[in-house]
Amino acid sequence: MSIANDGLLLRKPTHPGEMLREDFLPDYNLTVAGLAEAIGVSRQSVNELIRERRALSPEMALKLGRLFGNTPEFWLKSQRFVDLWEASQSVKADLEQIRPLKVA
Repeated sequence: MSIANDGLLLRKPTHPGEMLREDFLPDYNLTVAGLAEAIGVSRQSVNELIRERRALSPEMALKLGRLFGNTPEFWLKSQRFVDLWEASQSVKADLEQIRPLKVA
């Protein structure tokens, strides 16, 4: 049995790095170096994440969730939405060739 999934997102979802850069760092008056120090990672790791050149890892989600008082799931869901959107764009033509099955 299946449920129709017609809710296609037409724009790229917000990357967790963009959320950090635009919302969390300014709100908490943090710099890249300050965030890196607070969660025990390199400045390069944080910089690549906020420039959206790196995907958010489960370990980073745990650290960010702890630091900001939210959940790792909050961060991972954001990354998952980005990953699925990017995958859907790269296989769009292939997906259009697949005909959904109907329940007998």
